[in-house]
Amino acid sequence: MKRFTAWRRRPWAGYAVVLAALAAIGVIYAGFQPQPERAEAANTAQAADDLKNGKQLFDKNCASCHGLNAEGSKDAKGKPLAPSLIGVGAASVDFQVSTGRMPAMNPGAQMPRKKPIPEFDTGINTDYEDPEQRARAEKQKAQAEKNLADLRAYINSLGGGPAVPSAEMVDPKKGDVALGGKLFRTNCAQCHNFVGAGGALTGGKYAPPLDKSDVTPTQIYEAMLTGPQAMPVFNDTTLTEEDKRAVIAYLVQTRQEPNPGGNGLGRIGPVSEGLAGWLIGIGLLVLAAMWITAKKPKKLKKS
Repeated sequence: MKRFTAWRRRPWAGYAVVLAALAAIGVIYAGFQPQPERAEAANTAQAADDLKNGKQLFDKNCASCHGLNAEGSKDAKGKPLAPSLIGVGAASVDFQVSTGRMPAMNPGAQMPRKKPIPEFDTGINTDYEDPEQRARAEKQKAQAEKNLADLRAYINSLGGGPAVPSAEMVDPKKGDVALGGKLFRTNCAQCHNFVGAGGALTGGKYAPPLDKSDVTPTQIYEAMLTGPQAMPVFNDTTLTEEDKRAVIAYLVQTRQEPNPGGNGLGRIGPVSEGLAGWLIGIGLLVLAAMWITAKKPKKLKKS
């Protein structure tokens, strides 16, 4: 006790007490204070892991055509084989990969839509009665969604570009169907047909059909935003976000409309319907005339 009293009477004892109190307060405050720096560091580390996975997926599935640095490639004559992906953005990657057009197995005049490869197949069926099979399918689907997101993030890190639209931007229920029909007939019907049934173009290319349920609203928006293959780009200065959503609303409603006559015949209007009616009607009349004239009349008996 005497030793403590003697220590307390020293001239620097007061300063030591103050420093100890401040240190204790700092420790207590730090314990209750949120730590954004740690969270930010964790997010940065996760983002780095995602980019690393995206780079690995790119090297495995894309680099053979688009180059190790996504700079594109050319043949011996200098003719482009695969375009540069620098600056194309996440929306272009999401459209090409989710529709199965990329990776391309056999490059040609136009890449057809096909089932995505398993690493990016986000549409895998998970509706199984067996719990183990359902859990396995859900895990595979989640990994495919992550792989696609990581690949988008990697390509986007190379030079930015159009982003994937949000759910609100592609919601057909919020679109103006009448406006969408007008815009579609003005800007799209020349190639895709006025109901989105698709059509032929020059040079072995074609406008794909948009009247199938597997063509999602997000993919339609991304196609307008990025202009894949022979399609022109409809950026926000040409068609605003509201205009694109209106076009999506028109296409979705058109899919749901029934065909009163039975077969839609491509739903291209009175030309195909008139041609079918003419050929079938005249054909039936010709067959009937041939059947009638083929029967020889019986000779009249003499009275």
